[in-house]
Amino acid sequence: MASQNLLVELFVEELPPKALKKLGESFANTLFESLKTQGLTTTSSTATDFASPRRLAVHATQVLAVAPDNAITQKLMPVSVGLDANGNATPALLKRLNGMGLDESAVARLTKQMDGKNEALFLEVIQKGAVLNEGLQKAIEEAIQKLPIPKVMTYQLADGWSSVNFVRPAHGLVALHGSDIIAINVLGLTASNQTQGHRFEAAVSPVVLKNADTYAEQLKTEGAVIASFAERRAEIVRQLNAAAAKQNLKPIDDDALLDEVSALVERPNVLLGQFEEVYLEVPQECLILTMKANQKYFPLLDANDKLTNKFLIVSNISPDDASAVIGGNERVVRPRLADAKFFFDQDRKKTLESRLTNLDKVVYHNKLGSQGERTQRVRAIAKAIGQQLGGDALAAKADQAAQLAKADLITDMVGEFPELQGIMGRYYAQHEGLDNDVAFAIEDHYKPRFAGDELPRNQTGVVIALADKLDTLVGLFSIGEKPTGDKDPFGLRRQALGIIRMLIECELPLQFGALIHDVLALFNIAASAQAATVQAIKEFCFDRLSVSLREQGSSPQEVDAVLSLNPVLLSEIPQRLAAVRAFSALEEAPALAAANKRVGNILKKVEGIVEATVDVGLLKEPAEIALNTALDEVKPLAYAAFESGDYTASLKALAALKAPVDAFFDNVMVNADDPALKANRLGLLAILHQAMNRVADLSKLAN
Repeated sequence: MASQNLLVELFVEELPPKALKKLGESFANTLFESLKTQGLTTTSSTATDFASPRRLAVHATQVLAVAPDNAITQKLMPVSVGLDANGNATPALLKRLNGMGLDESAVARLTKQMDGKNEALFLEVIQKGAVLNEGLQKAIEEAIQKLPIPKVMTYQLADGWSSVNFVRPAHGLVALHGSDIIAINVLGLTASNQTQGHRFEAAVSPVVLKNADTYAEQLKTEGAVIASFAERRAEIVRQLNAAAAKQNLKPIDDDALLDEVSALVERPNVLLGQFEEVYLEVPQECLILTMKANQKYFPLLDANDKLTNKFLIVSNISPDDASAVIGGNERVVRPRLADAKFFFDQDRKKTLESRLTNLDKVVYHNKLGSQGERTQRVRAIAKAIGQQLGGDALAAKADQAAQLAKADLITDMVGEFPELQGIMGRYYAQHEGLDNDVAFAIEDHYKPRFAGDELPRNQTGVVIALADKLDTLVGLFSIGEKPTGDKDPFGLRRQALGIIRMLIECELPLQFGALIHDVLALFNIAASAQAATVQAIKEFCFDRLSVSLREQGSSPQEVDAVLSLNPVLLSEIPQRLAAVRAFSALEEAPALAAANKRVGNILKKVEGIVEATVDVGLLKEPAEIALNTALDEVKPLAYAAFESGDYTASLKALAALKAPVDAFFDNVMVNADDPALKANRLGLLAILHQAMNRVADLSKLAN
């Protein structure tokens, strides 16, 4: 059946820039999938999305005017209901057929098929293929309905009575199949072949589209608009790099800013601006943030990543003389930089320590007190961890850093730019001449802030970051503020992963359970609830750890094998995983894992405790004697390797047990009639189970 390419465009008022990319992708994907579901596309059909500040569009190839008819088999009713004892149609069946527009003659076309345990009547019917104008109407309504819009606008249509809901008021609709206009209506708009170009620089208005395939080219040449989000973004990157290279500088690397600016302009034109060098006395993080967040500029850095007094503007217009545009932007940014300098100068007039009393007035959580109270808890945690990791010297630095870590929350700069908390604390600490370890710890105690973020750069920073995250995680769990489903308002999953990463990657010799228990003691929680809370926090953290390890490439079986033993030291987990991976590669591994699972199941069924001891005098069968002898040889080797931290060697030593274990299960009856014999054999299995499950629960590797 003949097909043509399709174009659909919604022309609207300026869309939310931070959401534009997702809106464009969603609109195109949902509309195309709906057409596909209705049979209006071919196996070779593809879709291309377009999104600019004032339009959402999709171009789809090989779209059919009419979908092919489809033969479907439809279930009517059970045979016992549709046919009487003589095989004739019942009134119920005739009524059903009449409702489908069929008469009694259709009974002959019915087939009988099993439907579960009962036989049912089925009818093969031809389903007429969808017509494009009806199918597209359905598809575009579905695409609009499923747009990821948290809030919609309600606005009146031109008739002054009707109103519709959409992300922004829509002013135009294009629907072309080849060069033919498709008769659809949405948001009070009737489809046409006309759209609008750039507000100021379009060569013609409106842009009359010749056909679906000329859309992007006509918008570019006649409308002065680059309709493709990806193409527009690439053009901005090209111009940014070219303009920076002329100055022997480089633009700041920021994908989120690039996406946002790509959503603000229809035809980018990059211009160079600059400001007075006196403002470079302000920490560059402040200047970069105000230029990016407030003005959407791209600051320029030198070869050493130091900020210069030059920046790039992505303009939406291309005048012959750009001096007015550049001058206007320079005038706009100057007061913001002046504000930053004023805040910085004023903040340095007071020490961080002098601000601490004000933390008592800042509420952290109504059930957990003020930031001042929180600071005291973090100090206690940090001192304890510091003492354990580095003695008095580290404990003292950790205490000082923890005391000052939140002081910059009271500063003018952080009040204006909350994103700079920690960073400004470091600058102010250095200004006061404090130890660099303490200053950098103040900045780094928020790290890691997200997945893949760097860890604190020194040991003091690790201690404070660990203490801060433990206080948050344990404190909120203690008052019942646990994440549920996809809701995590306090970012506890992120906090848990931060704690886990520091314990593992910094190889900290801190017992995880004891750490949680000690921190929980700082909160007002009933003694009866402490054990359950510690367990809940451990399970929560181990769930996050399990997901993280799988994302890093470990198999679910390997992760389960290691984590099911609840390792006391999380720092050992990478070595244990590596050992399990090496063990799994052994030829003996599958049989030993299966045997371990069998042993575990046998021991679980025994009432009471099975003592891991053997009376050699009660060993009767050659196979059990051989297994005991093998264990006497293997256990010392495996245990010695385990104690030295060589978990791979510990597991590999177990390979020698395969033959005696197989022989034991082939030739020995564990549940012997003689109680003493049975108990002795269970004791032998208990020894085997202990030996095999020190590094990981090997039964988790069994198929």
